Amino acid sequence: MLEYNEITVHKYIIYEDQPFEVMDSHVFRKQQRKPVNAVKMRNMISGNMKEVSFHVTDKVEAAELSKRDIKYLYTNRGEIWFCEINDPSKRFQLSTELVGDRIKFMKPNSLLNVLIFEEGIIGVEMPIKVDLKVTDAPHAVRGDTSKGGNKQITLETGAIINGPMFINEGDVVRINTETGEYTERVGGKF
Repeated sequence: MLEYNEITVHKYIIYEDQPFEVMDSHVFRKQQRKPVNAVKMRNMISGNMKEVSFHVTDKVEAAELSKRDIKYLYTNRGEIWFCEINDPSKRFQLSTELVGDRIKFMKPNSLLNVLIFEEGIIGVEMPIKVDLKVTDAPHAVRGDTSKGGNKQITLETGAIINGPMFINEGDVVRINTETGEYTERVGGKF
């Protein structure tokens, strides 16, 4: 059981008999009252967001999730295909609602974790940062900072993000998959 102040970001809890992932948590105190933990959480099955205030006397159960390694194969016509790591013939498909849009930053044959709750797959855990090669980056024009000094770059997975003007085709960049933003250049022509 978790106390009200132990319900923090990226914890999995059971609320109303459903598994939830805590997305945001803020403990605060209003005037002379007891502290409250204002929590934003996402239902792991339906994907719906919910805001709940947990009080000092509240306790919640930590969700018993198990993890299993899987391999991402490919995405085709909105279908996302995976397989067992040791047996590529055991293929299965997961919906885009379950996987999320972060899959656009994953290369084929990437190893990921699947989250399992009561024998059912309820989510896919992906790395927070990945290194990807830039396949298309328009040349920067001197003095063109009207767009804030950024340009749109295309990554090897087909994802398009905003990156700094000095990024060129062939560079390897690190991307934060949670925000979809460029973080740094890790390889290429410096």
